[in-house]
Amino acid sequence: MSREDVQTFLGEDWAAVQTIIADALRSDIGLLNIVNSEILAHGGKMLRPMVTLLMAGACGSINRDSRLFAAASELLHNATLLHDDVADESDTRRGMPTMRSRLGPSRAVLLGDFWLAKSVDIILQANSADSVKSIFSKTLSDLAEGEMLQLEKSGTADTSEADYLRIIHCKTASLFETAGLSGAISAGAPPSYVEAARAYSCALGTAFQIKDDILDYTGDGELGKPVGIDLLEKKITLPLLCAMNGSPREAEIRKMVVAIDAHPEYCEEIRKFVAERAGVAAAEAVLEDYVQKALKAVESLPPSRYTDYLAEIARFNSVRTK
Repeated sequence: MSREDVQTFLGEDWAAVQTIIADALRSDIGLLNIVNSEILAHGGKMLRPMVTLLMAGACGSINRDSRLFAAASELLHNATLLHDDVADESDTRRGMPTMRSRLGPSRAVLLGDFWLAKSVDIILQANSADSVKSIFSKTLSDLAEGEMLQLEKSGTADTSEADYLRIIHCKTASLFETAGLSGAISAGAPPSYVEAARAYSCALGTAFQIKDDILDYTGDGELGKPVGIDLLEKKITLPLLCAMNGSPREAEIRKMVVAIDAHPEYCEEIRKFVAERAGVAAAEAVLEDYVQKALKAVESLPPSRYTDYLAEIARFNSVRTK
């Protein structure tokens, strides 16, 4: 399965989502049109709108509300990336200079606000907007709380596994949850299907972020950020947490993370520690647990090509390399 396979399968519905996004971003401000077009041209995997449409199809049928919610989830996702790049002082994403580095942090924040506002506009156009607006609203709250908790922990390096799971739920899994739930709700799904959509999307989002964090230790630099950047930003993620579990060096390693600004050479020592302690392998085992949770949730839905693709997307997290 490839992303193009899913897009081809979704056909006119996928094309409609692209049109909704492009129309929403159109402005009579020249700078906005230029930068918006560039962001769209270098878009990411667009997994969230895929999940929305596939879940709607799995739970009933794709309709206008499904397409609107799919577009809204992608706009919201990109808004968070624009804001995250400012918070993290990131210079590159997906191999390209960030809008923060090109336009400056203030303009990048305003650009993110624009995408966020357009996401809200699209949601409110849906007939079932009242049923999902609190779900999207909770995701916005989760995103802010997750970012603040991550920033707090980057100053203390006392991140626990519970802290880590909360951060990745708030910053990643929450929006996947919203994408899946809004798709199910748009299709008029019964409560059991809605719960399956929630379970699948939460597990998928958690697995997706764990995989990204693993690739930060093992990837080839083609991910959306340079390899090894998490440690430079003092982020303790699952591979390091697994490596520190039961190690007499845990306190020492955490102190090294705190001091990494003044001692960037600690990065290589910590990466060596993770390798010696098989931290990546342990994190991959946790990743597989979440993949299986997603697959189990999909089994609660009627078999179809939609559920087949949802299952394949979950499995892909086990093997993807970027």
